[in-house]
Amino acid sequence: MAFLSVIRRWALRDKISIREIARRTGLSRNTIRKYLRAGDVTPQFSIPDRPSKLDPFA
Repeated sequence: MAFLSVIRRWALRDKISIREIARRTGLSRNTIRKYLRAGDVTPQFSIPDRPSKLDPFA
């Protein structure tokens, strides 16, 4: 979440271009543009539910 606030601060307050933000962060310009358009976006990574190999022995 802190990383997204840095991107928003650079773009909105410091008036740094999307291309410069992409260069500094290593993210693509499309990703940065998506974060800026959506407002408050927290990246969510889904972890699939899968059984453990040790479940039969537990």
